[in-house]
Amino acid sequence: MRVVIVGAGQAGAALAAKLRALGHPGAITLIGDEPAPPYQRPPLSKAYLLGEMEEERLWLRAPEFWADNNVDLRLGHKVGAIDPAAKTVTVGGEAIPYDQLALTTGSAPRRLPAVIGGDLGGVYTVRTLADVDRMRAEFAPGRRVVVVGGGYIGLEAAAVARKLGLEVTLIEAAPRILNRVAAPQTSDFIRTLHRDKGVTILEATGLERILGETRAEGVRLLDGRELPADFVITGVGITPGTDLAAAAGLVLDNGIATDEMGRTSDPSVWAAGDCASFPWQGGRIRLESVGNAIDQAEAVAANMLGAGQPYQARPWFWSDQYDLKLQIAGLNTGYDHVVTRDEGGTSFWYYRGDKLLAVDAMGDARAYMVGKRLIEAGKSPDPEAVRSAPDLKALLK
Repeated sequence: MRVVIVGAGQAGAALAAKLRALGHPGAITLIGDEPAPPYQRPPLSKAYLLGEMEEERLWLRAPEFWADNNVDLRLGHKVGAIDPAAKTVTVGGEAIPYDQLALTTGSAPRRLPAVIGGDLGGVYTVRTLADVDRMRAEFAPGRRVVVVGGGYIGLEAAAVARKLGLEVTLIEAAPRILNRVAAPQTSDFIRTLHRDKGVTILEATGLERILGETRAEGVRLLDGRELPADFVITGVGITPGTDLAAAAGLVLDNGIATDEMGRTSDPSVWAAGDCASFPWQGGRIRLESVGNAIDQAEAVAANMLGAGQPYQARPWFWSDQYDLKLQIAGLNTGYDHVVTRDEGGTSFWYYRGDKLLAVDAMGDARAYMVGKRLIEAGKSPDPEAVRSAPDLKALLK
């Protein structure tokens, strides 16, 4: 069986490695459009940007791993098209045949429109190694940066800029930072952290345009204020990589739609990672996380080989800002109240009725670990016990 994997990020690399680990003897071709070997993205906006991690430490596998495991790794190649009838993918002028195809095409950052200055020099997104390499020279003490977007990417970039001695202003159009993904309690905690570090945070503040002729020189806000800037970082969300799938006629639904096994509307094509949406708890979700990329890709690898095991997502996430590690277990969608625990650290526990949905742990690894185990076991402790228990581990009994 010839397997072609399009997308050489975390999911693609995990899928190829798992196929070999499970004993698949056939050809595996892993195609990536970046020149770098498969690498981890989370440190890009943190340790790598800070200069605390060299590029080689980002790599998911040693370079010889791919050759040693007979994986045909093709880097710096963009797939032009998929032909489901002929079962080929086109790279340059070559048609590569497959018996099973996996799409691990990830996601791409949303960019501000050119009409408001999104294409000016000195305007950056934070997604790829090349993105960060392009902006690193900008991070000199005393320079001014405006960060557009108060999600995790924007906040992480703001934290790095402050640690490196820059003047940082972060603007968020929503009423509060992390408005879409976290409770007000988490927003308040993170806002206080950044302001204590010297970041200016402007919430409920819209961007009219980025100023400058050929290069960003500042921003104009919707209320008419103008803020000077030496450069601008945008973190306004990502979109799943669905272009190839759409052109090939695959069904889309907030990403490339898959069944519980990871198979798309074409039985010979699979999808995993940021680009894939899948059934979950009676609905359909798409998860943007390293944990999901690895777990889902490995599940797809097994199902390609006939395992027939539905993918069971166990959502977890993290964000590093300054010296704080925020760890998140579960999904808070549909919560109606939040329990705050301040014993030995701070954590916020999301409930819908009496059901525990998620936990945000702020530098509190124990709360994260216990919350994650409770959620995965389907257990929901009494909120008052969460608030006041001397030992959280007792809740696991």
